Amino acid sequence: MTPTPHRTNPRPHATNGHPLRFGYGTNGLADLRLDDALALLADLGYDGVGLTLDHMHLDPLAPDVAARTRKVARRLDTLGLGVTVETGARYVLDPRRKHGPSLLDPDPADRARRVDLLIRAVRIAADLGAHAVHCFSGVLPAHLADLANPATPATPADPANPAATADTAEGTAWKRLAEGLTPVLDAATHAGIPLAVEPEPGHLLATLADFHHLRRILGDPPALGLTLDIGHCQCLEPLPPADCVRAAAPWLRHVQIEDMRRGHHEHLPFGDGEIDFPPVLEALAATGYQALTVVELPRHSHAGPHFAAQSLPFLHRAARAIPAGAEGSTP
Repeated sequence: MTPTPHRTNPRPHATNGHPLRFGYGTNGLADLRLDDALALLADLGYDGVGLTLDHMHLDPLAPDVAARTRKVARRLDTLGLGVTVETGARYVLDPRRKHGPSLLDPDPADRARRVDLLIRAVRIAADLGAHAVHCFSGVLPAHLADLANPATPATPADPANPAATADTAEGTAWKRLAEGLTPVLDAATHAGIPLAVEPEPGHLLATLADFHHLRRILGDPPALGLTLDIGHCQCLEPLPPADCVRAAAPWLRHVQIEDMRRGHHEHLPFGDGEIDFPPVLEALAATGYQALTVVELPRHSHAGPHFAAQSLPFLHRAARAIPAGAEGSTP
């Protein structure tokens, strides 16, 4: 692909002196070479990219990852793209288990592999000049899920006290999560890169309330932040997405955005779900959030360039629909 000259991307909407900055996730461009994906996003006018570390896009386990990272950093600088590092690749650690191993796995060696990946991600993020490193908890492993659900036949629980069994199972999972994240947070603190944990439907840490539970367990470390996925708010949070943004404002370090329907965890192109986006962007702008808001369509790589081209104009239209006088308001 012919290199794109350095230029300033268009920023058509600003609030309180701080523009909303939109990016697109490479997990929705998995069929493109990374260099082609970055050039596409720059050509379309995106401000940045959510870079998922994966075997086809800056493999974090490659022996020459440091050299590759320097090359990507130069390319991002040439294209004028900001970046957030994401760690949600499905099979980067295990070719047979989606998102495995996780920080919740029963085998300490498996958990250590995930910790190593996240520390590698922090180092890569620092070398790229990234805004944050994204991660999530993982799903409750089967042996703990059985204990947490006393209705399952495999539960070796005290039938007189099933609630205590469930509490013990979830407590074990939260303890593993906190222990796994501690060295990652140490690395993030040293690198000056926030670790932005994402509440993910179906995971141990699934909601904003769960994020605050983790925050309390860890003692509210400064390096711990939040990845807020706007679609997930629509899917399962008790508050509307715009209210979720306002509630999460002090901890926002990364934002993902797509359409979604209530009760269905399916990332949809804009307009195919139920979200009213102008109030969401108004709330986001009012918080003073300055990092990237990244389109997250990981199941649409088959038509990635099409959806990338469609998504940015939609977001710009939604931003322009913010009512006059609402810009820069206090949440």
